[in-house]
Amino acid sequence: MNAGLVRTLALLEARVRLRRTSTLVTMLAVVALSWLIVSDPAGGQTLMAIGGARVRYTSAMLAVGSAAQATLLFALAGFYLLRGRMAEDLRSGMGGVIGASALGGRAFVLGRWCGGVLYLLALIGASMATVLACHLVRGEGLIEPGVYLSTYLLVLGPMALFTVSCAVLWDSWAPLMGKRGDILYFVVWAGQMGMLPALVNGATATTVPFDFSGMSAVIAALSAQVDITNMSLGIADFDPKLAPLTLPAALWRTDIVGVRALSALLACLPLWLALPLFHRFSPDRVKPARSLARRSPLALLNGWLRPLARLAQPLFRLAARLPGIPGQAMADVALTLGTAPTAIALLLVAQVLALVLPAAMLAPLVLACVACWGVLVSDLATRDGDAGCTVLGAAVPGGAARRYWRQLGATCMLGLMFTGVAALRLAGFEPLRALALLSGLFALAAFATMLGRTSGSARTFLVLFLFGLYMGVQIHNVPMADVVGFHGTATLTSILAWSAMGALAACAGHLWNRRPAQPA
Repeated sequence: MNAGLVRTLALLEARVRLRRTSTLVTMLAVVALSWLIVSDPAGGQTLMAIGGARVRYTSAMLAVGSAAQATLLFALAGFYLLRGRMAEDLRSGMGGVIGASALGGRAFVLGRWCGGVLYLLALIGASMATVLACHLVRGEGLIEPGVYLSTYLLVLGPMALFTVSCAVLWDSWAPLMGKRGDILYFVVWAGQMGMLPALVNGATATTVPFDFSGMSAVIAALSAQVDITNMSLGIADFDPKLAPLTLPAALWRTDIVGVRALSALLACLPLWLALPLFHRFSPDRVKPARSLARRSPLALLNGWLRPLARLAQPLFRLAARLPGIPGQAMADVALTLGTAPTAIALLLVAQVLALVLPAAMLAPLVLACVACWGVLVSDLATRDGDAGCTVLGAAVPGGAARRYWRQLGATCMLGLMFTGVAALRLAGFEPLRALALLSGLFALAAFATMLGRTSGSARTFLVLFLFGLYMGVQIHNVPMADVVGFHGTATLTSILAWSAMGALAACAGHLWNRRPAQPA
């Protein structure tokens, strides 16, 4: 393979990704999340607490704490942001051009992999730059760039290589190009997170080469310095009466560095599998029609449940009678349910369970309903772009801005359909939790619609939603993390804050959709 050719392909791939609007939206989301995870100790919360005492915001602490949180996000989000380029080539017709060219398949795959690594490193760099800025505001002690760089390299380096390698393998092998590949990777990510409790034994921990997330390395490094049996990492409460602790700058032992180097080598294994498995857009190995259809693992189940689609017919008739945006939003609801009979089945089950389950079981049911709803509506705002109807939608009365509000209304309606019965029951004995559910649904709907329309990709919201859902379940005592009232810790202040953020997101999406109408 020609090194110059691979370099050119890698730079081209990175530039194509970085110039997209979705990258700008993703970058802003990364910056916001990176700032939020470094809590202000003046507010009673900290990034790391050990035995109830907070750990000072030195370079070592901020680097290891922020890297540990960032690896959870990028290991999941990075894959879904990176994959799909081969399918885009198929849908655009470029796949046939590339397959017929003299370009070697291995050079092409390696170039795509290098470009993906550069793109993911750019996002990680934005996260680290945000933490450095936060250090200037909330830090204690000098900024040590070497500590930040070494920590991010050891923790996030193997993770980035593994994530990009998996994305390339999934795109290079036809059986993994569809939604089943998305589900498989989520299982792999969840398995990595699920094995973390087994890594801690008393006050010691073991660095595992196959732990590409780097969390075992973080735990092992910290266990040599502090007692990790009573450690909180993330948004943690602390006792201000206890003296703060200080982490040493030299956290990384030689054996940990060696294991992480081995992890980096193992992280490239999916890439070496992708090289011989690359389909090279051959019609006998991957079908362009299949890529256009975007078939999912639920396609068979939707086929079995197709008779349930008739239940959406009354919604179409109701949409025809309702005037203005409410009727148009109802039409989108009917279309969403009519094309996804599985969602109708889940909706019916949710209503029955919300009526018969005891009050203590309503919170888990609400969380499950919100999860199903979030996945269902993640592509509602991108439906026009996927179908090539964006220009057509902008040409009708009201244009893109009106289309945006009807999509937001449809997303909120679907949320109420999934959780409305449970919310009414909760309002009878826990009105604050019911109010948190409603405000959380509105905020999530606003972000789903805004991110979908600004980025043009359903994955932008879906990745952040799944990650936020996972983190929200793990964090028990922070009101702002209890977005939909799952833990019952939401307060009136957090409810108003989420409502305000939802309103800002909705207004930002409206302004974005009015942008093309402005004179040049």
